[in-house]
Amino acid sequence: MLTLLYGSIYTTSSSREYANAMNVLFVSNDKNLFVSGSDVRRRMHEYASTIGTLHVISRAPAAAKFVQEGNLFLHPHTGSRLSMHKKARALITQYGIEVVSAQDPFEHGYIALKAVKGTRARLHIQVHVDFLSPWFVKGGGFRSPQVPVPLLNHVRRYLADRVLPKATGIRVVSERIRTSLLKRYEGQIPDPSIIPVAVSSVIPPPTPLPEHPFSFALITAGRLEPEKRIEDILYALARIHFSYPSVGLFIVGTGREEAKLKKLTKKLGLSNNVIFITEWRTDVLGLMQSAQAYIQASAYEGYSRTLVEAALARIPIITTDVGLVGEVFSGYKEVLAAPVADPAALAVHIRGIVDDHQARVLLVKEAERTVQEHLREVGNVPERVSEDLKKLV
Repeated sequence: MLTLLYGSIYTTSSSREYANAMNVLFVSNDKNLFVSGSDVRRRMHEYASTIGTLHVISRAPAAAKFVQEGNLFLHPHTGSRLSMHKKARALITQYGIEVVSAQDPFEHGYIALKAVKGTRARLHIQVHVDFLSPWFVKGGGFRSPQVPVPLLNHVRRYLADRVLPKATGIRVVSERIRTSLLKRYEGQIPDPSIIPVAVSSVIPPPTPLPEHPFSFALITAGRLEPEKRIEDILYALARIHFSYPSVGLFIVGTGREEAKLKKLTKKLGLSNNVIFITEWRTDVLGLMQSAQAYIQASAYEGYSRTLVEAALARIPIITTDVGLVGEVFSGYKEVLAAPVADPAALAVHIRGIVDDHQARVLLVKEAERTVQEHLREVGNVPERVSEDLKKLV
């Protein structure tokens, strides 16, 4: 039996039947695709189950081999990124690819653009990063330390300006990104579809934090990279240290900034108040549940999955005004939000969270309710992506 819904025909038995005719190529850069059992491999199977036939090309280690698992085809590219478009074009011809979807509008978007040129394949671009934020190319302000901004970020904006106007379809992960794109490109691009990142609402059991002397434990989690501006959290902690000597911070993650951040921790006299957890962890959400508050100081985010996870972990949130703040989370209702690159504002919020038990209770309650409602509205992300791609053909 067929059902007409929002102008599209679906089978009542399964949306998978609706998508089976599609033949799609993803242009990716995740080497874990070629690791059996990895999270990204599992996600690609979910996408393949709704799309129909999914090919993924990604840079990979030299030993990586072609993988076919049902209707999922993984194509390793062991050469230079400059030549990746040639292999992608060959796949378009060989498999009759209808849509090529790039994971970003930068290097991979440019690869996809070159690959589809002269073919009948449609170009689809995913935008997961708020690259039009001023902080994408700005390293600091008068109230904060300077962090290194890669020169590559300027190049990436240049590439995006050339790729996005050529796209047949665009997917963004937040209204913040959609608004910035429409403002910059003013009718040069199709109206982006907002399809957030998939986040499971299943909460794992708590994981005990490493032994610590803190009476109040903050936690932050993510890549230790400049755009996360963890320096600002350390400076904020230093501001309150004299009045709140037993407030501590757990930093969970790995990245290029690790040595620099450890050096700064020592310089600020916080060696006894900061604990780094820098090994790979799969239980970050469990660790969050054992802390008293989550804190994030990112310069920019696309979606900010960790804020959603912190709300699910039922701990109060301090964050900069990035990602879903203002769209899903409201300042002083579900989260405490501060301007980017403002350690003084973060310090004020830390004081407030530590001192006001009632505020912690209310923030947790409102954030959890809001995020559960948000996740229900998000629905099945692979199915929504499949529907979005289907519109292009």
